[in-house]
Amino acid sequence: MAGAGRADGPGRRRILGIAGPPGAGKTTLAAHVAGELGADRAVLVPMDGFHLADTELRRLGLLGRKGAPETFDPYGYTALLRRLRTARAGETVYAPGFDRELEQPVAGTIPVPPEVPLVITEGNYLLLDDGPDGPWSEVRGLLDETWWVDLADEERVRRLIARHERFGKEPAEAERFVLESDEANARLVAPGRSAADLVVTFAAGEAPEDAT
Repeated sequence: MAGAGRADGPGRRRILGIAGPPGAGKTTLAAHVAGELGADRAVLVPMDGFHLADTELRRLGLLGRKGAPETFDPYGYTALLRRLRTARAGETVYAPGFDRELEQPVAGTIPVPPEVPLVITEGNYLLLDDGPDGPWSEVRGLLDETWWVDLADEERVRRLIARHERFGKEPAEAERFVLESDEANARLVAPGRSAADLVVTFAAGEAPEDAT
């Protein structure tokens, strides 16, 4: 947890970003770090709060690609990161969360009190380079430190399929979605590994099971 110590320094609020491919264990690691530091020192603000709602994905014809970069609101996410860095004295910032049961973003569910010195944010696309004018490329400059989470592909895919089944997909549908959609996103974000400040590698069987 040395990386958290560097990010959680004195002075202004810091933001630690945890990135990696789908199913690698980003949420589990981020929640563990936040829990170890305690609510008075760190708040977890996931990128998933900026998923577009299913109604909008359906309108755009993107429901089958849910989880891809174009199914998020990156401009809203970067605006929140800027606000978290520059919040006025005494200002509580309210961030959106993501309800795994509903599979939908929920506005205003995560309060970030003004005295909390560290925000931990996690998601697939924190280190995605989508070009000089791309909205995702702005994210890295708003983070003080970034970690990349690695997990063996076979284990990662197994966990992803199990997750989709847990939240209602039939086994065949879950496997198809993982292999066609999640794994396409994993290949897309893979170059971000080299841009991270720290790589956290889990061997198969070592990573804690992701409850979300």
